[in-house]
Amino acid sequence: MPTGRSAMTSPPAALPDRSARTVFDLRIETAAGCSIDRLCRHRDEGLLGAPHAALADAHRDLVRAERDVTFYRARLARLASGEFPVDRDLFTRIERTVDQLSDAIDARDAQQVRTAAALEPVEAAAPPRVPRQVPAQDVAALLAIAQGAKLHENLITHRLAVATGSRSCISYAQLQRLEARGFVDRDTSHPVHAGQPVTLTDAGRAALTAPRPAGPPGTTPPPSPTPARLRR
Repeated sequence: MPTGRSAMTSPPAALPDRSARTVFDLRIETAAGCSIDRLCRHRDEGLLGAPHAALADAHRDLVRAERDVTFYRARLARLASGEFPVDRDLFTRIERTVDQLSDAIDARDAQQVRTAAALEPVEAAAPPRVPRQVPAQDVAALLAIAQGAKLHENLITHRLAVATGSRSCISYAQLQRLEARGFVDRDTSHPVHAGQPVTLTDAGRAALTAPRPAGPPGTTPPPSPTPARLRR
């Protein structure tokens, strides 16, 4: 039976590529017009053109990089859990794992840049989407992002969220929706654990200035009743 030390030597060798989500999944599915799983299947079957094939490869590499980050993060949490004796050897293993986690994060952030570059030509060639009314919650998010915003990753929980200058917090799912609609842009040259700046695009600014209906049909307030003193 392997010991605790030997069981934590390296990331798992083979896990399904769909086992980890990435910050680009929604944008990739929107640009490609299909799910990530189908895109990867078509890649394996040789059915993709060069831009889509490069995007599928970049996404797979990013998933592997995300898996490595998750592995070393979990290892660090286990080392600090109290499971092992507190001695000099434990300190050495913690320091080594912190270094490995830092390297994994750097590799993941670098792969995010490569994935963004592979996604650009696919998004540019995608058919235009019919504009839709912007939901009120997305308008509120765009207003908050206009005051300054950054996407951060919590190293402990591995959660992604956008912190804004107005002290509001925007979920990662909502950020993906805004990115897919072309309303915001994220600077992936910055590491996500340090904060990636999020800014409005021209489309995002236009969405804020576009006229919006006062309310859905049928919400016009009814006329006020006639005061009792005027009724005969």
